[in-house]
Formats: sequence, C-alpha cells, structure tokens
Amino acid sequence: MARNVVVTGGGTGIGLEVARRFAADGERVVIVGRRPGVLDQAAQELGSNVTPLMCDLADPDAVEAALDALPARIDVLVNNAGSRETVLGAGPHAVLARWRGDFERNVLTAVLLTESVRDRLTPGSGRVVTVSSIAALRGAGSYGAAKASLHAWNHFLAAQLGPSGITANIVAPGTVAGTEFFGPRLDEAEVARRSARTLLGRIGEVGEVAATVYFLASAEAGFITGEILHCNGGEMLGR
Repeated sequence: MARNVVVTGGGTGIGLEVARRFAADGERVVIVGRRPGVLDQAAQELGSNVTPLMCDLADPDAVEAALDALPARIDVLVNNAGSRETVLGAGPHAVLARWRGDFERNVLTAVLLTESVRDRLTPGSGRVVTVSSIAALRGAGSYGAAKASLHAWNHFLAAQLGPSGITANIVAPGTVAGTEFFGPRLDEAEVARRSARTLLGRIGEVGEVAATVYFLASAEAGFITGEILHCNGGEMLGR
C-alpha cells in the first residue's frame, strides 16, 4: 500500500531528491515550500505521484491554512526546509536579524508543521525525519545553534511519539553538492578544501543524503528513534 509522504523544502536540493526517492517507489508525496514556481517545476519533473503545496512554514497562520491540503493520514514527515540567514553587519539589530532568521527558517519550519500534524502520523509505523547539519556539532554561530536546537527538540519529540510506535530521527549532512545552500562559495578550491576534511576525500551528493532519509523512513528502521545519523563522509565522527 502506498504511503503518504510530506517533504518540506521539496523543490530543490536534498528535499527534491528525497521526494524523488519516495515517488519512484510509488508513494504519494506532497512537497511543501515557499516558491510556487520551483514547486510546480519539481512536481512536473517527478510525476503524478507528487503534489506541490506552497506554504511559509515559519508562519503559523500559513501553516494552519495549509492543513486542509495535507493528507489526513501522514506516514512519513520529512522536515527538510531550511536556509542560512544572509543578514550581515554588527550591532544588536543585525545580530537579532541573523539569529531570528536562522531560528525561524530552520527550527520553526520543522516544529510548527510537526506539532500541527502530530495527530495525523500513523500509529505503529509513522516516521518523522528531520534534516539538520554538521554545523549543529561543529558550531557556525546562529545557523549551527538553530540546527542544534533541532537535536534537542527531536529527543523530546521521540519520547512523545514513542508510545504510539512512531519514530523521530535526525539526519545531519556534511558538505553536499547540488544544493542552493552554498551558492557561488562552493567553487573548486572550496570543494577541495572541504573534501580534504573527510575520511573519504570528497564531499557528498544529494542522493546520498536522500538515501539516508529513506532508510530512517523504512520499516527496517522501526527500532531506531531519537538518533542523529551523520552523513558526512567521516568529516566528523559520531559518538
């Protein structure tokens, strides 16, 4: 039986590959994001099993308005939406904008939706997978702090959902090609520098992160919950 899968930030990068992986298996996928043109193009590319849904997930009113368009039963929720705040400068106003922006785009986008659909997650087999970052463990200022917040929240979420047989896990990627996150910063020299920090001598691909998400959403991963699964080529080892 086909599962109902919701992937946030599903129009590009990791989210697009996650949606592609589920759609290829015949699952019914809703991709959620802020940019309707990007979502529509992704849905056309991925096929009839994929439905686009525009929503600013950091806005509680927008989340409430989108609930009717989401499945009544959700088997897999992938919280992938996120970005890095680009506000620069010194002084308290710039600092506030940077920290608030990173918190809203990386924490609230996951928490508001997940809490809004908790009662729709399938008892006994539901899966919540949240995409974090190596920055949560390495540092990286407001962005790293926001991603680290997801780790603490996931521990709470796993404890809350566990009695219903629903798992909640984190995937923490390292440097990954094929996303919008780095933009022009990820040039040849930067790729070489980041590759040298890994044990495999290369950066990751979006499909590799999608495969990790897919595993945690599978029946085989039913006894894994509250975990952080690193996907970084050995750049930082889990403990």
